[in-house]
Amino acid sequence: MRLLRLLIAAVCAVAALSLPGVAVAGPARAAAAGPPQTVPALRQWTAAAGAYTFTGAARIVVDPAHTAELSDEAATFAEDLGALAGRPVGVVTGIPSPGDIALSLGEPGLPAEGYRLTVGPSVTISAGTAAGAFYGTRTLLQLLHQSASVPAGTAVDWPAKPERGLMIDQGRKFFTVDWVEQHIKELAYLKLNYFHFHLSDTFGFRLESSTHPEIVSADHYSKQDIADLVALGRKYHVTIVPEIDTPGHMNAVLAAHPELRLKNSSGTASPDFIDLSLPASYALIKDLLNEYLPLFPAPYWHIGADEYVTDYAKYPQLLSYARAHYGAGATAKDAYYGFVNWADGLVRAAGKTTRMWNDGIKSGDGTVTPNSAILVEYWYGYGLTPQQLATAGHTVANESWTPTYYVLGGAKPDTRWMYETWTPDRFEGGATLNDPSKNPGSLIHVWCDNPGAETQEQIAAGITYPLRVLAQQTWGSPKPATTYAAFTPMAAAVGHNPAWPVLVQPGNLARNRPTTASSTETAAFPAAAATDGDGATRWSSAYGDPQWLRVDLGSGQAVSRVVLRWEAAYGKAFQIQLSDDAATWRTVYSTTTGTGGVQELTGLSGSGRYIRVYGTGRGTGYGYSLYEFEVYGDQLSGTRTLSAAGKALDDPASSGVPGTQLITWTPHGGPNQQWQLALNADGSYSMVNGSSRLCADVAGGSTAPGAAVVQATCTGGDGQHWLITSLGGGDYSVANKKSALLLTTASAADGAAATQQPDTGSGYQRWQIG
Repeated sequence: MRLLRLLIAAVCAVAALSLPGVAVAGPARAAAAGPPQTVPALRQWTAAAGAYTFTGAARIVVDPAHTAELSDEAATFAEDLGALAGRPVGVVTGIPSPGDIALSLGEPGLPAEGYRLTVGPSVTISAGTAAGAFYGTRTLLQLLHQSASVPAGTAVDWPAKPERGLMIDQGRKFFTVDWVEQHIKELAYLKLNYFHFHLSDTFGFRLESSTHPEIVSADHYSKQDIADLVALGRKYHVTIVPEIDTPGHMNAVLAAHPELRLKNSSGTASPDFIDLSLPASYALIKDLLNEYLPLFPAPYWHIGADEYVTDYAKYPQLLSYARAHYGAGATAKDAYYGFVNWADGLVRAAGKTTRMWNDGIKSGDGTVTPNSAILVEYWYGYGLTPQQLATAGHTVANESWTPTYYVLGGAKPDTRWMYETWTPDRFEGGATLNDPSKNPGSLIHVWCDNPGAETQEQIAAGITYPLRVLAQQTWGSPKPATTYAAFTPMAAAVGHNPAWPVLVQPGNLARNRPTTASSTETAAFPAAAATDGDGATRWSSAYGDPQWLRVDLGSGQAVSRVVLRWEAAYGKAFQIQLSDDAATWRTVYSTTTGTGGVQELTGLSGSGRYIRVYGTGRGTGYGYSLYEFEVYGDQLSGTRTLSAAGKALDDPASSGVPGTQLITWTPHGGPNQQWQLALNADGSYSMVNGSSRLCADVAGGSTAPGAAVVQATCTGGDGQHWLITSLGGGDYSVANKKSALLLTTASAADGAAATQQPDTGSGYQRWQIG
């Protein structure tokens, strides 16, 4: 699937620091009375006074009455929350304490995937099913991604559609196991629950086979790969539904079996149609179905059944076969309809429901009727309408070309129209069903007709916002914003699942900040994509000069460095400008000889709340396109790790207790080893721990050598000011302003105590700041 795509494309052409990568302020912080921002949005929200704060002491507490049902959900949540927090999160059974996150069942009135989220001194997620509880944990993950503080209140939430997800065309382009695993987690993070594997097509057959190894492509999934992906899907409540496309699009299979190719009356063999008049064709397909049906535990099997023969008069053998098997009045098309029912019989014998594409089912062209239990996926306006299919007894899923098709090198979803106008019950051409419950939902479909047109990474970036719009529309909750332009910064703030690879940008002042632009080429390339920390998503402007991209830094900031990560459409002439009011601009950098690529602009001097790149001359005939617009203050400010003798300065066990002595420990990147360095007016730095939100200090304000370096409530006093001096070679000394003594670790062993000591030149006093 789909030849038509190419034709149409040708014609159409705690606080934030306790969790890594969290925005401190900006669009992620909803008003106290409004619902917290999630994708999809919460269906119901009732605000309350106060807030919940995630700390290093937080546990996941499972209701003892439901341990059997919720232990797996708790383990998965702990794994993901631990990845977000950078430290292990414990799971216990019992009664929650303030600061804990409780999981329970006991909401029989909610739909199967519904849940109730109650936020106060602790958080309680309750549901009627394990799936509902799981989706409650996804909501909390999204909220904690934005801030360690979650406003108090109660959410009651459930989806409108039971199927919400993604299809990838692995038959034409192989997607690595790692990419698929990442997207299983990404789908779950967005409360999407369905992953369609299109495993065979023009360029490949992607499954290991013991019955027909001759048809398997070099790039393929082993059965163990599939078992592992299915298990991961089960863990994340993502159903994996396979498709082996038959009786068309069988190029990869027929390359090994040319004797089964369908020949027309002139003797010309089709490269992609199997001959349904030959018993060997049925034997081959039966072998494959029987081999793979047990491999996928999903309740569905997709037989494809799209874009087979259009002119049956050219294939007299199909007419002969049909009349021999379905009666003297049969038509040649009945060979196709009969095949569909035959394959359905094999699928039903395995206890599953057959799915197929809609374009082959027409009216009046045959005497055989497709079995009504087959679920039909409606992708284009060929043949029967969605309502006619439903009247015939079929469940009809909306997989319409517009707006769900993402075609490599071709058509892409119009995400603005998709968000502002489309609903999952609006089929291709505006068709609808009398009973919307006959439509289980929709997917984003990645079709790889031109497999080399985009890399895996580019595809991941390209479907980022379409998936988020689909999540919103299929969940069916009230939209969080009226326009797509207002929705995109919300989606950017929610970010990706905790395991998603992101650029390491310590100290980037622009990351996840409100970002606007003079224009966007299409809704697929919003301004927010240039500041989301994802090196694969991008902003792209209209074709013309001048164009600009502006970031609100939230407050006046000193800027010394900017990094521009250009796409191929780069700026040859542009300026970097700062402003206090977004009206009057001061230029701190200007060039007319930009060369694109990654441009690191250093030595800048200026300050302002707003910063923009202002393009006056494009380097290509296209617009301006940036993967990332990074902004940095002084060279040390930002989220940092401090290491000496190979060990990182550490808040032991993520303690939130003031007075706890700091130690050094093997680096692991968790928030208790992350320190927010902020430049003070006197040239010193305050150091705030990413887990405890407490400041590095000296016990009792002591100026004596050997005094313990501890964490304490931040007061801004001189004992919490640290003078950082470069020693060359990437090493720094860190001196307490009050005592003038150096931050020192006792040894290279894990757990070594941090104290202040006179300068001895020891390696235990030489810190690397990363």
